[in-house]
Amino acid sequence: EYGVCENLRKLEITGVSCRDVYAKLLHRYRHILGLWQPDIGPYGGLLNVVVDGLFIIGWMYLPPHDPHVDDPMRFKPLFRIHLMERRCATVECMYGHKGPHNGHIQIVKKDEFSTKCNQTDHHRMSGGRQEEFRTWLREEWGRTLEDIFHEHMQELILMKFIYTSQYDNCLTYRRIYLPPSGPDDLIKPGLFKGTYGSHGLEIVMLSFHGKKAKGTKITGDPNIPAGQQTVEIDLAHPLQLPDVENLRDFSELSRIVLEVQEQVRREEQEQEHRQEEEERSQPAASQPAAKPLGGEGAEGEETAAGAEGTAQDKAPASQPFVLPMGVISRNEDYPRTCRICFYGTGLIAGHGFTSPERTPGVFVLFDDDRFGFIWLELKSFSLYSRIKVSFQNAEAPSREAFDEMLKNIQSLAT
Repeated sequence: EYGVCENLRKLEITGVSCRDVYAKLLHRYRHILGLWQPDIGPYGGLLNVVVDGLFIIGWMYLPPHDPHVDDPMRFKPLFRIHLMERRCATVECMYGHKGPHNGHIQIVKKDEFSTKCNQTDHHRMSGGRQEEFRTWLREEWGRTLEDIFHEHMQELILMKFIYTSQYDNCLTYRRIYLPPSGPDDLIKPGLFKGTYGSHGLEIVMLSFHGKKAKGTKITGDPNIPAGQQTVEIDLAHPLQLPDVENLRDFSELSRIVLEVQEQVRREEQEQEHRQEEEERSQPAASQPAAKPLGGEGAEGEETAAGAEGTAQDKAPASQPFVLPMGVISRNEDYPRTCRICFYGTGLIAGHGFTSPERTPGVFVLFDDDRFGFIWLELKSFSLYSRIKVSFQNAEAPSREAFDEMLKNIQSLAT
């Protein structure tokens, strides 16, 4: 059930029985196995708690160093639980550079738990905060502050260090699930790492909802915090890009996208008008349940699959792609061919998530593991690459459970 491969009988020599392993370790802490998002203000995070031999370990997963979006994820242990030579489970904090030390875990409810370090002095370094910052910077960004010439980026990095280091591994975690996949999905849904300008690389969950695809931030920043929906893709409105020479002209791409934006606005108004007419024309008692907007229902999914299938049938297997002149990209090593593009919107906001607004953009599907988004208003490009990690105990028990989880993390972020 838990994947323990050791010969448990050997444990009894040390006085620890199979019953102890099951009752005091595996069964007692079963509710914390799985995928979690820590509550670290706007920054969030990704934790996978797994059984590893006779240990339960919480691994924090970190994106690769900016802007190397195709590199593998980095990971480090935050805590571990074991029996070893004792009859009761021992919780150890693994944060810092001085080895395991005394910690505590409290299971608040089935989908929430918290960790506390009881010896935070183990996190301190002899060189004080300056040494701690330099070490954190090397691990988090793979460089020194002197290597970062952009002043705004320096401020963002320093702000993140000050904010995150105050937690000292005393954190609350809320359960998240991997998105369920359907037969008509454009690509397999899942977790992706993406470029976000001066904020570096962030983790985004791509999920499909009928006529829409959503990119939800698992890690975030002071502008758009973790939990918010960073991009939304309108699968009912594929975009026909111009040839490469005309695509280099930003104004031409902008014209195409804004025309589709106006078309979407008109369609939404017409749909609202039809619904109002239907409601007025029927007696209140006999009114049918309102159909959910955005293609969440079965009819919406049918339409999405049809629209998507049509778009893919018309589109060539691949077409040349190049970023328009003036569009900024952290990673110049993006693919030069794409499969299909769709109209979409991206969420932008001021510092502290002030004045958030959805702005038009282009979703570019490169292949099964990479996609991009052109932020029209920002004149910038984000490249996303699939996270190829087999996360344990991360599947949603149902589609409804996944949708409820998405709603919860967004409401917490707001």
